[in-house]
Amino acid sequence: MQHRLLVSAATVVALAAPLSSCGFDYATDRVYDVTSANENREGVVDVLGAVVVSAADGSGTFVASLSNNDSTQEQTFTAVAGQDATVTGTEFDPITIPAGGLVNLADPPADIVLTGEFTAGDVVPLTVDFGNGERISIDVPVVPDDSGYWEGLDAS
Repeated sequence: MQHRLLVSAATVVALAAPLSSCGFDYATDRVYDVTSANENREGVVDVLGAVVVSAADGSGTFVASLSNNDSTQEQTFTAVAGQDATVTGTEFDPITIPAGGLVNLADPPADIVLTGEFTAGDVVPLTVDFGNGERISIDVPVVPDDSGYWEGLDAS
């Protein structure tokens, strides 16, 4: 009887060690993006679902949602451009992102046009600038204007 108790206790200890070593990095605790768009969550403002919607080679519209993580102060989105000289962005009036709020550049369309050397299927390295001085670098996919969710969003 004592032998069975000892074997059972040893089995529990042997199984507990590997099962308890999973840690705290559970898959359900991590951000999981199920989209072809890209995201950057490193700054005060999160750039979410970023794409360039393009109806023709060499031009397209920057579309993203901008989420302000500062619940006390509004932020402004001031510029977007290529990380090199091959892509340029048109000037636009700064877009206010309310404190703790979200702005979707596709609703209504903000018409932030990019031009340069890109076509649907490419990935364009962009910089996104904010009024607080932050500059976010993000690689953004170029999607065709005729594909479902992004259909009709190219203002170029």
